Amino acid sequence: MEGIGGPPMPQWGHDAWRMYQYYLDKSTPHTTYRWIGSLVIVAIYCLRVYSDQGFYIFVFGLGIYLLNLLFGFGFLSPLVDPELEGSDGPLLPIKRSDEFKPFIRRLPEFKFWYSMTKAFCIAFVMTFFSVFDAPVFWPILLCYGIVLFVITMRRLIGHMIKYKYIPFSIGKRKYSGKKGSASSSGSRED
Repeated sequence: MEGIGGPPMPQWGHDAWRMYQYYLDKSTPHTTYRWIGSLVIVAIYCLRVYSDQGFYIFVFGLGIYLLNLLFGFGFLSPLVDPELEGSDGPLLPIKRSDEFKPFIRRLPEFKFWYSMTKAFCIAFVMTFFSVFDAPVFWPILLCYGIVLFVITMRRLIGHMIKYKYIPFSIGKRKYSGKKGSASSSGSRED
């Protein structure tokens, strides 16, 4: 049964993958440094696209992919979506006094960071091949991207309002502590 599934990975490929996974695992607790590294990669990619004056399709594709990562896969969405999952009882708050944390991530921060960084690295490598530089009129692509963003946000905000998990609160109760009590004025009776 060793022949099922194709030939085994060469030893050097397996070793390289293990080393990559080792360093990826070591970077997990260092959130700030990971994001700084990703911002450096994004800056290098932006400089590459700006200096070549091309590859606008990849910029557009990255924008759509990041929008999908943020809102589509659940980085900024409720843990349980009432439209997707049928439940026996209410999962979101019913009364105004019920507390609900609106954005509990379904997609962990590490996976979001990893997916975003990997997408920018792939797009950066593809900018070295002229076959991927499709000629487009970038203002139309920009307008299309803005329209797509507005439609996505309108749908998301409509969903927030419908299920009452708005990320900001208007008129949130403020507790000022106890009202002035007469017994705390200083006289003590024995």
